Amino acid sequence: MTLALVASFQFAYAQTGANKVVAQKRNAAKAAVESAEADAANAKKAAKLATWLNLGKAYLDANAAPTANAYLGATKTELSLLMGGNLNPISSETVVLDGVQLSKEDYGGCDFYFNENGTLVMTDVTEPVVPDALNKAFEAFQKAQELDVKGSKKKDISAAIKTIADAFSEQAYNQYSFGNFAAASKFFERVSEVSLAEPYAVLDTNSIYNAAYTAFQSENFAKAKELFEKCASYGYYYNDGIVFSYLSKLAEKDGDAEKSLAILKEGFAAFPQSQAILVDLINYYITSKSDTDELFSLLNKAKQNEPNNASLYYVEGNINAQLGNEEAAIAAWEKCSEVNPKYALGFYGEGVHFYDRAVDIQDAAAAELDDAKYMALVAEFEEVLEKSIAPFEKAFEIAEEADVKTSAAEYLRNATFRLRAKDPKFQAAYDKYNAYVQGEK
Repeated sequence: MTLALVASFQFAYAQTGANKVVAQKRNAAKAAVESAEADAANAKKAAKLATWLNLGKAYLDANAAPTANAYLGATKTELSLLMGGNLNPISSETVVLDGVQLSKEDYGGCDFYFNENGTLVMTDVTEPVVPDALNKAFEAFQKAQELDVKGSKKKDISAAIKTIADAFSEQAYNQYSFGNFAAASKFFERVSEVSLAEPYAVLDTNSIYNAAYTAFQSENFAKAKELFEKCASYGYYYNDGIVFSYLSKLAEKDGDAEKSLAILKEGFAAFPQSQAILVDLINYYITSKSDTDELFSLLNKAKQNEPNNASLYYVEGNINAQLGNEEAAIAAWEKCSEVNPKYALGFYGEGVHFYDRAVDIQDAAAAELDDAKYMALVAEFEEVLEKSIAPFEKAFEIAEEADVKTSAAEYLRNATFRLRAKDPKFQAAYDKYNAYVQGEK
C-alpha cells in the first residue's frame, strides 16, 4: 500500500497546452472565491440566500479547478479535448502504486495518474487553490440551508452536499492508495458526517466502516473501536459480519478475553457462514486449549435453525479440517450436496484440502536428501493429489457460479498435468480442463 518509485524521469515543459489551461482555471477560481467571500462579509448581502449559494459554489469550483474537470476513465486524447490543448505536464515519472505501475504527471498543483493504457485512474491535488475548500463549501451550504426557510433551494443544496461528500470520498481513497491510512480514516469519517447533513441526510454506513477499517490499519485502536461500534449501532456489519471480528480483536487488545469471545459467539450466531469469524473462533479454541465441543454446539444450533443451509455443513467441514479431523471434514463437505444438490463448495473444499496436503508433501520431498524417503514421499504425493480430482470434478460439474467453476478447472488442470504420465486418462483430463481455462468452453 505504499508508494514506491520505480524510475523517475523528470521532464520540464513550457507553460503551454493543457497545463496552461489548468493555470487559467486556478486563477479564475481564486478570483471567484475572493469575490464571493467579499459578498459574504458584507452584512447586507450576507442576509441573502443567494450569497451563500454562490460562495459554496465558488469553493467547490476552487476545489475542482486543479483537475480542470478531468474525469477518471478518460484517455489522454479525451483529456486534451476537455482541457483545451495538448497534455504537456510540468514533469513526469513512473511509479508503482498499490502494486500497479502508473505514469504520474504534474500539471501544476495536481498530479494525474495514468495506467499502462493511458487511462486516467487517479488525480491528486498537491496545491489547492483555496485551503480546506470542501469544509468551507460545506459551511456555506449549511448557512444557505438555514436561510432557505421556504425550501426553494432544497434540491440544489442537497446536490451540493452530495458533491462535497463525493469529493471527500475521492480524497479518502487517494490517501488509502498512498498507504496513508490515518489520513484516509479522517476523510472517510468526514464523508459520513457530511452525508448526514440536511437536506441530503443520507446514512453512509459504508464510509463509517471504511473509516473504522483504516483507523484499525493505522493502529488508532480507540478510534477504530468507536467507529466499528457505530457500525454495529446501525446494524451494519459489512461482508459476512466482519465488524464482529474487528470488535473481538479490539476487545482482546483491551485485555478483555471474555468479551472478545462473547462478540465472536454473537457474530457467529448472526453470520454462521463467515470465514473471518469462524477462523477467529477456531484460533481462540485452539490457542486457549478450550473444549471445542462448544464450537460445534454453536454450529449445531445454527444447523437447527437452518437445516437446509448447505453452507453450514461446509463450515463444519472447515472446522474439522482445521482441527485435524479429516474423516469428519470430508463427511461434512460431502453432506453439502445432500442438503443442496447445486451447492458446489463442499466438493470444492474437499478438493482444496487434498490438493494443499499434496503440495505440503511435495515440499517435504523437495527437502528430502535420502533417496528411499524421497521416492516414498513422491508416491504419497501422487496418491493424495489424485484424491483431489474426484471432488474437484464434482464441483466443476454442479457449480453454477462462474468463479467456482473456473477455479475448480484450474485446480484440475494443475493436478492432472502432474499426473499425466501416470495414466492416459489424466492427459485427457488435462486437455479438457486446460481448454476450459483457456476459454475454449
